[in-house]
Amino acid sequence: MTKLLEWVFGVSVIGAAWALVTFDLLNLRLPEAYKEVAWPMPVYLLVVFGCYSLATVGYRVATFNDCEEASKELQDQIKEAKEDLRIKGLKM
Repeated sequence: MTKLLEWVFGVSVIGAAWALVTFDLLNLRLPEAYKEVAWPMPVYLLVVFGCYSLATVGYRVATFNDCEEASKELQDQIKEAKEDLRIKGLKM
């Protein structure tokens, strides 16, 4: 199961539970306080998901590794390409 399917399944389960409680589809006769809490729940979950996403991106940016060897290798390849182009007659 891919991550997308996991998220779609999770959202579907939460959405179904929300609809059952909010619209009282099973005639559970829940107290009105439950409905008042359940009604804005999608907005709360969206805010929580946004905070989670922002924290994940921030963490990954903060722990991003520098690749010194790859940088040196790329600079060497650029010098080699410039030399090759200079030999073929391109002036830079």
